[in-house]
Amino acid sequence: MKNVLSKLFNIQQELKVPKNQRNNFGNYNFRNCEDIMEASKPICAKHKCLLTCSDELIQVGERYYVKATARLYDLDSGEHIITEAFAREEETKKGMDASQITGASSSYARKYALNGLLQLDDNKDADANEFVKQQRTKTTTSKSTQSKTEMVEEGQIKAIQILFNQINQEGLKEEMYKKVGVKSSKELTKKQATSLIKALKRMSGETDE
Repeated sequence: MKNVLSKLFNIQQELKVPKNQRNNFGNYNFRNCEDIMEASKPICAKHKCLLTCSDELIQVGERYYVKATARLYDLDSGEHIITEAFAREEETKKGMDASQITGASSSYARKYALNGLLQLDDNKDADANEFVKQQRTKTTTSKSTQSKTEMVEEGQIKAIQILFNQINQEGLKEEMYKKVGVKSSKELTKKQATSLIKALKRMSGETDE
């Protein structure tokens, strides 16, 4: 694995993918899966690597998830490394038929699999921004205030960890915690944890029932 990891490190340092796509409704810029693949081609060729992305449909209970897998192959050594990400299909979405819903989930999952593999920072996307806005006012560290504040529950901590693992985006956990002034999920208030779970569910393709 040493060879492919060394090449992946170099690719991560050199790769730049501007957010040239625009969501006028949400008023934010973003990059999509195609942008990442196109920008990576010349850099991968330079390092004699092949980057691929595929997905498959997985049924969990009565719901379907798209599991995307990003793979980087080292053409010299034959080694490869993978990163996976998941997105849940919505049962219905206004203006979309079934194939369009699957296609949107596929693109979403592939994008975050690539983000995780190539260490692309996407925490300025809409879901992350919404969470940060809700948490602009940091909790005070005084004992008197903390005694009145409901702190995060164990079940919320587990849910947050599962969602971070599912999104599998490099640096996302540290960035989200840093912006609300905590170092770990155990320092969150119950209200902050609830908002974070909602934001992470949207980032992973889930919606609250």
